[in-house]
Amino acid sequence: MLSIRDTARSAMGRREWLRIGGLNTLGLSLPGFLAAQEQDTVGNTADPTFGRAKNVIYLYLGGGPPQHETFDPKPDAPAAVRGGFGPIHTNIPGIQFSELLPRTARMADQLAVCRAMSTNDNTHSTSGYWVLTGYKYQGPNARTIQPTDWPNLGSIVKMLKPSEEIPFSFVWLPEPIVANPGVLVSGQSGGFLGAHANPERFTCDPQTPGFAVKEFQLPADVSPLRLSGRSSLLDQIDGHFRDVERFDAVRDFDRHRREAFGILSNGKARSAFSIKQESAKLRDRYGRGKWGQSVLLARRLIEAGVRFVHVQWPREPGDLSSNRPLWDTHADNNNRVKNVLCPQFDVGFTALVEDLADRGLLDETLVVWGGEFGRTVYSQGKLTADDYGRDHHPRCFTIFMAGGGIKPGISYGETDDYGYNIAKDPVHVHDLHATILNQLGIDHTKLTFKYQGRHFRLTDVHGEVIKPLLA
Repeated sequence: MLSIRDTARSAMGRREWLRIGGLNTLGLSLPGFLAAQEQDTVGNTADPTFGRAKNVIYLYLGGGPPQHETFDPKPDAPAAVRGGFGPIHTNIPGIQFSELLPRTARMADQLAVCRAMSTNDNTHSTSGYWVLTGYKYQGPNARTIQPTDWPNLGSIVKMLKPSEEIPFSFVWLPEPIVANPGVLVSGQSGGFLGAHANPERFTCDPQTPGFAVKEFQLPADVSPLRLSGRSSLLDQIDGHFRDVERFDAVRDFDRHRREAFGILSNGKARSAFSIKQESAKLRDRYGRGKWGQSVLLARRLIEAGVRFVHVQWPREPGDLSSNRPLWDTHADNNNRVKNVLCPQFDVGFTALVEDLADRGLLDETLVVWGGEFGRTVYSQGKLTADDYGRDHHPRCFTIFMAGGGIKPGISYGETDDYGYNIAKDPVHVHDLHATILNQLGIDHTKLTFKYQGRHFRLTDVHGEVIKPLLA
């Protein structure tokens, strides 16, 4: 049994404000959710930091970016620890980034960097699950999505803060997280909230000429006029059923049907994916690769009204059989971070922050950067060898945030001289989730899920808002 309640609303008495609906015991009654939202059950607080953001762009660098070659360089450590690259000064005195991120270093005054994140989980799938959901994995096999999974953070946002402007609230692009071809790992679904809470997942490549999203293409035999006619007919039928409606499942079906038509007929939704509307100069500024153009697409989606956009770092052809896929640089670390990974990130990320600021969207859009863990401090092999790499390191790694009510120009938390252990101000994943929810105006201390007879907070009960990161 699953429900969600506001533990602070004693006036609700014995009747929980949200009950199971839909076609199975893991479904969720969205109308119940919306009714609860109208009653302001999302949360109320006098905290001035609460609810500063409307939207989230989560830049997920799958594989685990190395902290030494990004935001936590160790210039005084031995060569086998610090790697082949040195630090550079940022525009904030006392804060250094890797020399591979010159553009990002010049906008450090807009970032809040947290260098003391930890999961202590050395496996991609389970550590990633923890980072994406806020809960430690407890299931039988994290290399497959299960209906009992804890929902992705974006799914919770989708259900509690649905978009009022566009049929999408939680979009995932340009591709899913896979362990093998076609095998999706846990942590990227609506989990026990049901299929309705899943992200709208678009597997796409917005860098390609003539880019179009196949989900917006009408069948060849269906004109827009015929589509409108079908919708009108269904509206009449639905009107009859509403007169005699008694079950949540009927309402849920109606909602699903309306969303399906909304995807095809909503001009704003279709337009959001029309990246060709952007100038060639701006597209160049983001970088013409798959990742850079996906980040630009994320900005377009946020501008159109999407609440939560997850941008997955895309795989390269054949890298599922590689020993250095994505940011998982077990081998060829120097070449990968210098010539492939950091340049794309440095260009695309800084373009995003500048673009959001220019459009007046940065204050209301929380940008989050991170992966599932960091990389080892000791290099594997010789620094000049082709197979030089770093292995998994979940004991400490870096995440950062910008916009959305985050205090700019700070570095919080410290690691030791080798970047091996946390030395000061440790932060856990559930703290990150509590902070994101706080910024979105969702009180994680009051709202709970009731699942299988137990109550759970939206993120782990130990999660606390990281106050030093808030403006």
